[in-house]
Amino acid sequence: MLKFGTSGLRGLVAEMTDPVCAAWAAAFLTHLARAGRPAAVLVGRDLRPSSPRIAAACRGAIRDAGFAAIDCGVVPTPALALEAARRGVPAIMVTGSHIPFDRNGLKFYRAGDEITKADEDGIRAAFGGPQAADRAGAETRAEIGSTYVARNVEFFGAGALAGRRLGLWQHSAAGRDLTRAALERLGAEVVVLGRTDDFVPIDTEAIAAADAARITRWVREFRLDALISTDGDGDRPLVADERGAVLRGDALGTLAGRALGADAVACPLNASTALERSGWFARVRRTRIGSPYVVAAIEALAAEGARLAVGYEANGGFLLGGTAEGPDGRRLAPLPTRDALAPICAVLAAAARAGQPLSALAAALPRRITASDRLADFPETASGPLLAALAGDGDARARLLDGLAPIVEVDTLDGVRMTLATGDVVHLRASGNAPELRCYAEAATGAAAHRLIALVLGRIASGLSRAA
Repeated sequence: MLKFGTSGLRGLVAEMTDPVCAAWAAAFLTHLARAGRPAAVLVGRDLRPSSPRIAAACRGAIRDAGFAAIDCGVVPTPALALEAARRGVPAIMVTGSHIPFDRNGLKFYRAGDEITKADEDGIRAAFGGPQAADRAGAETRAEIGSTYVARNVEFFGAGALAGRRLGLWQHSAAGRDLTRAALERLGAEVVVLGRTDDFVPIDTEAIAAADAARITRWVREFRLDALISTDGDGDRPLVADERGAVLRGDALGTLAGRALGADAVACPLNASTALERSGWFARVRRTRIGSPYVVAAIEALAAEGARLAVGYEANGGFLLGGTAEGPDGRRLAPLPTRDALAPICAVLAAAARAGQPLSALAAALPRRITASDRLADFPETASGPLLAALAGDGDARARLLDGLAPIVEVDTLDGVRMTLATGDVVHLRASGNAPELRCYAEAATGAAAHRLIALVLGRIASGLSRAA
C-alpha cells in the first residue's frame, strides 16, 4: 500500500501500477485545482527501472485532467522544483530517493514549493481509487538541467574551485552529468568514478561499510581533494574530505549555512547539537523529522525577522529559504526544497577561498557526531507500545539505558529523544516509510555513537525475543 512518509508517497513497485499512479496524480491535481488551475504540470524521474513507466502514467493522468504535461526526463528533484518555481507551475517527481529499486515513489510540488502535511491530507481526501490513464497523447518535452547548473555557477563563480581535484561518484544518480558540468564550470578537475547503468540505492544518512571503504580507497588512489556524490534523485549530498572521511549530512548542512551567511537554521531533532554549540546562528528551530516540517520552520523563522533562514536534514538535504548574497553582490535565489548541489558547492568553495583542505574547514565544528541504524520488520504494533512506554515511564527509560549516564532531558516531539548527563543522545522513532524502528545517537566520536546504537537496539531486540 502506498503511503506518505517524511518526504513523498512511496511503496513497492508491484503496488505502483499504472492505474494507481494515475489516480494519485489525479488526486494531486484535484487538490491543487481548489486554489486555481495551473497552466501545465512538469514531470521528472530518476533512473530506477520502473520510473519511465510510472512517469508515463502520471503524464497520462495530467492530460486526462485537461492540463499540459511536460516531460522533463531524467533530472534531479531540486532541478525540477527550481523549474517549477521559474514557470510558476506544479510538478511531480517519480523517485524512491535512496530506497531499493523494488520500491519507488512520487514527490509532489506546488509552484516550486514542497507540499505541506495539510496538502498531503488534501491529496488523500481527493484520491478516488485506481483509474485508467491515456498514455497515447502528444508529449511535450523540456530540458531543464542547464538552468540548475547555471544557478550554482553564476553564484559561486567560474573559478571558485580552480585547482581542486574532485572525485565524482556518479553511480546511478539522476543528476550525475549535471553535477559534473557544474563542478567543471566552477574550475575543478573532475575524476569520474563508479558510473553504472544498474540502479544503486545510496543512503547518505547510513553509508554502508563497503561504500565507506571504497570512498577512502578512491580518495587515496586518485589523490583527491574531496569526493562527492548524491542519492538517487539528487536531493541528498555526500561529501568526503581529502582523507576519505565522510562529512555527516548535519555537519555539511551547518557548514553550508555558515558559508552562505545564514542567521537562522531549522533542522530536525536527529541532527547534531553541533549546530547550537557552534554559536554561528542567531536562531535555531528544531522540528520533527521530514522536510515539510523543516519548510514550515523556515517560514516561521522568516516571519520572525530572520535575514536568511535555511534548513537541512541529517541526510544532508539543504533548503534555502531566502536569497543568499555573496561578497561580490552575486545572489542565490531561494530553493525551499532539499538540494544537494548548492551545499556541496558552498562548502567546497569556502574551503578553496580559505586555502584549506576540507578537513580543516570541518574541524571548526564542535566535536559532536551522529549515527543512525534501524531494526527492520518492526511493525507499528510493536513500535507504538514501546515508544509509548518510553515516553511515559521513567523506569522503562532507565532500564533501556541502564549502565549509561543519567537521563537529564526527554523530548517526545517525534518519537522519544533522551539526552544523557554527558551530552550524548539516544533517539528512537518509528519509520514513516517502512515497518522499522529507527535509532539515532549522538556522541563525541562516531565509534561512541555507534556503540550507543548497538547497545540500545540490541536490548530492544533481545527484549522482543524474550517476549516471544
